[in-house]
Amino acid sequence: MVVRLDITDEELDKLFRALADTTRRDILRRTLVGEASVSALAGAYDMSFAAVQKHVAVLEAAGLVHKTTSGRERLVRADPEQIARARSLLVELESLWRHRLDRLDAILSEDLE
Repeated sequence: MVVRLDITDEELDKLFRALADTTRRDILRRTLVGEASVSALAGAYDMSFAAVQKHVAVLEAAGLVHKTTSGRERLVRADPEQIARARSLLVELESLWRHRLDRLDAILSEDLE
């Protein structure tokens, strides 16, 4: 079984790097519900505004959120399509490993007979 991923290694690294952090996952959850300003997001965490901006930048580089400007505010909104793409990728990888484990099981069963 071969899994063909429609994502480059660089994109994959950015995606999993972005999802590896608790704060970034929380920002993603908050922006899935609705868009939020970077200022509003920063108010939810015990860290500097600049630190939250950096988290948002990592999410944006991975394509998980998009920023738009509204007056003086930078609004952040999650991209459900990219999240679905990440989920699809994980499902494909799980399928690959299940297939490999099934093959290993079959080989081990043959040796026991």
